[in-house]
This record gives sequence, structure tokens and C-alpha cells, in this order.
Amino acid sequence: MSAWPQELASRVVRWQATHGRHRLPWQGTRDPYRVWLSETMLQQTQVSVVVGYYDRFLSRFPDVQSLAAAPLDDVLALWSGLGYYSRARNLHRCAQAVVEQHGGRFPATAAGLQALPGIGRSTAAAIAAFCWGERAAILDGNVRRVLARALAFDGDLAQAAQERQLWERATALLPSRRADMPAYTQGLMDLGATVCLARSPSCLLCPLESLCGARRQQAPERYPVRTRKLRRTSQALWLLRADDGAGAVWLEKRPTPGVWAGLYCLPVFDSRQALQQAVPQRLQLRDEAPLLHVLTHKYLHLHPVGATLERSSVRREQGGWFSAAQWPQLGLPAPVRRLLAG
Repeated sequence: MSAWPQELASRVVRWQATHGRHRLPWQGTRDPYRVWLSETMLQQTQVSVVVGYYDRFLSRFPDVQSLAAAPLDDVLALWSGLGYYSRARNLHRCAQAVVEQHGGRFPATAAGLQALPGIGRSTAAAIAAFCWGERAAILDGNVRRVLARALAFDGDLAQAAQERQLWERATALLPSRRADMPAYTQGLMDLGATVCLARSPSCLLCPLESLCGARRQQAPERYPVRTRKLRRTSQALWLLRADDGAGAVWLEKRPTPGVWAGLYCLPVFDSRQALQQAVPQRLQLRDEAPLLHVLTHKYLHLHPVGATLERSSVRREQGGWFSAAQWPQLGLPAPVRRLLAG
């Protein structure tokens, strides 16, 4: 049994060499800036979506210095549509911290990376493993599933103590050779993304099949165990799509904190009555088709209302009139971008 951890690691490393992913644009580099950027973008976002954003982001911000020096609005504009905008704000803060506190060089340890804004334990470990071969365990959503199944770990991961125990088990499974850390780390990610799926895992294709406790129980879907389920609340919002009759639309920055913090948005109201009270009386309003937008913890029921206004009648702060040619340069929430495009 004592050889089991190293057997698991060696199988993952060998499998990654022959069956893992090798053509993603952020692979084959030990530049911590590029690895950090990709790991941040990949949080809760599919690879197919990230690839285009990653390339565009690097074209605009090729290094941490250029990102740190950029206005936050420029960063949010490039991030627009990728979702989870706190990642973009943390990315900007982190770049500034690297430049101001570390002379533009990322700390070369997982512990040092984790001290930076917006870099959690798993992301710090991934950067350190890929760039410097540090023996540090990752435990993102996909890897948590792979290891919980392989170990038949039945602790409730909604409990902090059980989460800590899985971290300890993950650390014990690390390969002994630092040189294997990049392939091992990538291999676990690849297994979770392509083989050990949440539903209908392809166990017969998995290099860990004969080692996997969940497979022996013929119940991989039972793992990982997490009793606290995500519960989304619902909220209805009314959006004023005010145009000036010549193609420009009034957009304003959302307050921080809150939904879409720091992004440009159509004016938001909690009710249609509140919206109607904010515009000139007798103005003809056009109710448009509502749409549903799903956030991590909330269902947003959006009700756009159109109106044509004279520019001088709008006296709200933190906003301005923007033409269609200017919209791509703004950080816009995905549903607002869809409404404007429609």
C-alpha cells in the first residue's frame, strides 16, 4: 500500500505524455505571467471559451507591466463576456502588486504567490508546479473529483475539516521528482476535463481504473461528497435602454460592490415603476422581450424597456452616451452586450 501514491503519480505522468492535452496556447511555457493568466481565466470557464480571450488578452497586455499600467476599464473591456468579473479586477490588482512590491517578478513559490491579491491556494500551486516544479498540490473542481474518486474519499467537502483532509491526501500523492510536477499537474487537470467527468465518466479509458476506489465500488458518481448544495436566489431587474434617436445609448458604471460592479451597463431599476419615475413624464416606453441570465448564486430576470430621450434630459452621474462603434471598447455584462447587439 505504501507504493500506491507513487504508482498513481507515475500513471498520471505517463498517461499525460501520450493522451493528455498538449496544444493549448498556454502550454509549453514557464512564464508565470502566462500561466497565471490562463489559470485565472480557466476558473469556472471552459477551455474552448478561454482560448480566444487568452490570445486577445496577451496581444493587448503581453506582460505584467503592461497589465499593471492599464486602466481597469481597458481590462474589463477585454474581459467582457467571460463572466465572473471579480477575476478581472483581481487580475489587475495582482499585476499592480507584482510590479510595485516585487519589481515585476512573480514570487517563485506557492506560498509567495498565494500572498498576492486574487491568487488562491490551488492557483498558486499550479503556477509553482508548472513554472518551477514545486511539489505543491492543486485541488480545483476537476482535480477534486479525480482524487476523491481515486481515494474513495467520502468526507463531506462542505465541511472545512474534510476539505483540509483531502488537501493532505492530495499532497501525499505528489510525485517525488520535481521534474514530474508539470506533467502530473497537467495530467490531473486533463483527466478531470476529458475522462473523469462529473456524469458518465469514461472509467475504461482512465489510467487509474485499477487503483480507483470509486471504480471498485462501481459508484463513481457518488464522489465527491458535498451535502451543501448551491441554492440560487431570484431577482428581477428592469433595464432602461435609452437611445438618443441617432444610434447612441446611455450607459453608466455600476457601483462597487454589487452585480456587474465596475462595468458599463444600461441603467438598472428594481421595478418598472422606479424606472418610469426616473424618466420624463409622458415619455413613450417600449417593453421588450425579457431574458433570463444565470449567475453563480442568482437567477436574474431582466426586463429591458426602450425609450428615446433627448440627451439633455439625462442628468445621471457616472455615465455617458456611447455609439455602437464604442461598445466593443467597454466592459459590458454579457446580457447587456446581447441586448445592444439585438
